[in-house]
Amino acid sequence: MLFLLASWGVLGKMPTFEDLENPRTDLAAQIISSDGVQLGTIFQPNENRTPIVYDDLPQHLVDALIATEDARFYEHSGVDARGTLRAFTSLGKKGGASTITQQLARLLFIGLRSKNIDKYTQKIREWVIAARLERQYTKNEIIAMYLNKYDFARQAIGIGSASRIYFNKKPKDLKIEEAAVLIGMLKSATYYNPITKPERALNRRNTVLGQMAKYGYLKFKDKDSLKKLPIQLQYTPEGYSEGNATYFRNVVKKKVQAWIKKNPKGEDNNGNTEFHNIFKDGLKIYVTLDSRMQKYAEESVKEHMTNLQEEFNKQEKANRTSPFRGISSGQIQDIVNRAIKSSSRRAIMKSQGVSEEEIIASFDKPTKMRVFSWKGTIDTIMTPRDSILYYKRFLHTGLMSMDPHTGEVKAWVGGINNRYFKYDHVNQGARQVGSTFKPLVYATAIDQLNYAPCYRIPRAKITIPVGRHGVSGEDWTPTNPDNNYTGSVTLKEGLAGSINTVSARLIDRIGPAPVINLAKKLGITTPLDTVASIVLGTEAIKLSEMVGAYSVFANEGIYSEPYIISHIRDKNGALLYENVPNKKDVINKESAYLTLNLMQGVTETGSGKRLRTEASNSYVYKKLVTGYPYKFENPIAGKTGTTQNQSDGWFMGIVPNLCTGVWVGGDNRSTHFESITYGNGATMALPIWALYMRKCYEDPVLNISKSEFKKPQNLSAELDCDIYKKEVKYEDELRF
Repeated sequence: MLFLLASWGVLGKMPTFEDLENPRTDLAAQIISSDGVQLGTIFQPNENRTPIVYDDLPQHLVDALIATEDARFYEHSGVDARGTLRAFTSLGKKGGASTITQQLARLLFIGLRSKNIDKYTQKIREWVIAARLERQYTKNEIIAMYLNKYDFARQAIGIGSASRIYFNKKPKDLKIEEAAVLIGMLKSATYYNPITKPERALNRRNTVLGQMAKYGYLKFKDKDSLKKLPIQLQYTPEGYSEGNATYFRNVVKKKVQAWIKKNPKGEDNNGNTEFHNIFKDGLKIYVTLDSRMQKYAEESVKEHMTNLQEEFNKQEKANRTSPFRGISSGQIQDIVNRAIKSSSRRAIMKSQGVSEEEIIASFDKPTKMRVFSWKGTIDTIMTPRDSILYYKRFLHTGLMSMDPHTGEVKAWVGGINNRYFKYDHVNQGARQVGSTFKPLVYATAIDQLNYAPCYRIPRAKITIPVGRHGVSGEDWTPTNPDNNYTGSVTLKEGLAGSINTVSARLIDRIGPAPVINLAKKLGITTPLDTVASIVLGTEAIKLSEMVGAYSVFANEGIYSEPYIISHIRDKNGALLYENVPNKKDVINKESAYLTLNLMQGVTETGSGKRLRTEASNSYVYKKLVTGYPYKFENPIAGKTGTTQNQSDGWFMGIVPNLCTGVWVGGDNRSTHFESITYGNGATMALPIWALYMRKCYEDPVLNISKSEFKKPQNLSAELDCDIYKKEVKYEDELRF
């Protein structure tokens, strides 16, 4: 009678036939790299699920499941009568009676056990639903559904996610002892978690191996050998702040959500517009990122930034206003106050009705907290106000790497640690670009004035008066850091030496408007002021825009808009979206090539020459610049950039099929090195590029080019300036 009442829903809501036919399982969106590696998922809390089918499972994992959870699984029809009788007669002391099918019923339709007397009616409901499931599905389908539904903790929902997160493998590739760890977690994913409870997990794994031997799925001698093995995890977290390409994955999420809003999938039966659900529909998002190049980029950032931060901290010990320089105590207080106002701590307390006075007071009370360090998370006690100052001392970085011919972004590092620093320095904000803007000025001169690498310009000071080229306030007379204003230099020497007076003379001849017009064609959307000083990189531009702009020179003057999503498919493989490359001609092939030639001079004789030379014995090169010397011998076009007070360090580097930009600096511009010895782009940013490229070159599968840049046919300009025996007067508008 109880079973009949349960089937009628008297003892609690029961699933309909349609529910059983199509049980709802939310599927996380998968982000898949260009080389076929799953970078991560997009999911709602506790729903990071990657679906598998029975054929995806290794037989030893299924054997472990049966032996441990339901030895008579293939003999019963959802309810194990013998097990149930044993459980009742022993009052549960000899084990429970839940079959795999009952456990699935609980996961799908009932949820956690209720307390007191309700647990008995819940058990009856489980029996009824289990029997229905057995009639609706095959045994293999039930196993797959159960393993897809179970929460293995640490954002690992289902066996597909669990095998990837704990062992960085597909289920099919799990070894016997690894499969036993995951099956052991079915009893309690938190109590037997190998991350937090390694001893319990080991004992539980060995119990599973023992069960496999007991029921004939494993030889006893093999069981004994496997028990001696330690648990060897390859933990690959997939939380939004953990794992690979964290900043990139956040950008992908936002772009897909924006696409969903603009692309409804149709209407429901009531005529309402339906949209794809990024958290539930199991979308497969194929991105341009290469997982190997991303790994090399993240490794290079960590390798260099660890040493750079160590040197910065060392120098800060003598700084009374640390971590800031050149600002007053009042300005420091303003920085801290702005940080307090924008903090999550204040937002939470305010939402709880705490007064502003109490909130501010709380920032001066010592509090237990975990803080970031390059040596690992530190448990400490400090006031929230002090923690703000602690975090302000960290130097940050951004790296973006793309194929200049296709526009495909291959690596993206938005910062040093996404858990503690959310700001994405690739695409979220702009920083002053310094001398990395100068190639755009030179390119404009080449394109519009018909200049060439051997054209000579005087070093002499130049004054641009008020009212000319946007100069206001007083006449503008830029200076050279080395105070050398004699003689003349070729365009190639001028860019290699980043000579300010040469750049100023060029901007005076062509005017800032044509340069800004070219910048827009190169994909720079950040508004730029039409002023002569733009030539020194006073404007703030996003790193992503700079990389896109530089790529034009390696792509014969054609702008390929950077993109990160190649296509999107639904869970069944149907194509929903495919990127259409956006390309446009910007400058002619010869002008693009000549600009590249100028930038090659930077890495041959200019500020980027350390890419090719032996290391010196100084601390900067031996310790700070990890792995020196680099000794690259292949053609490289590049440009360093350093802004006022050493607040920003840049390096843009190009080889024929890869353009990569790196920025390094403090959260606030007042956080910087005291001297340019350490605070220049060649020391702060260039080493990351060099480490990254060295790793890429060491991986032959990537096929990163070491060849010469493609030279236009019938090039009209002479590139070998040594053939000229005498200096040509700079007034001569000759093309060499």
